[in-house]
Amino acid sequence: MDADALREIERERLRALVAADMAVAAPLHADDFRITTPSGVGWSKEEYLGGIGEGSIDYRRFEAVSDIEVMLDAALAVLRYRSAIEISVQGNPPARLSAWHLDVYRLGHDGNWQVRWSQATSID
Repeated sequence: MDADALREIERERLRALVAADMAVAAPLHADDFRITTPSGVGWSKEEYLGGIGEGSIDYRRFEAVSDIEVMLDAALAVLRYRSAIEISVQGNPPARLSAWHLDVYRLGHDGNWQVRWSQATSID
């Protein structure tokens, strides 16, 4: 797998989160996935994807707006990019933000890449 394929996996993951398409999103996230949001909140895979699936986390927009940089090793990849996000959490009015992302992907025993950690930092 090359860097371009990982970039496409990340774009596919973001599209699935906006569409709340758990059939696509779930296999792209490792069972031990953890995300740290720009506000500093940490969520597990179950909390994060569960919230998206039930609508309490509602991405209206989530896309890379810079090049997705990739550092790639045999079974580990780190992706870095800037995003534009529009999100409503717990029924609050949608908020727009820009963020830097660091996503760590791990190659599974089945030969598929899954995101293990995701860290977002808000840009003022």
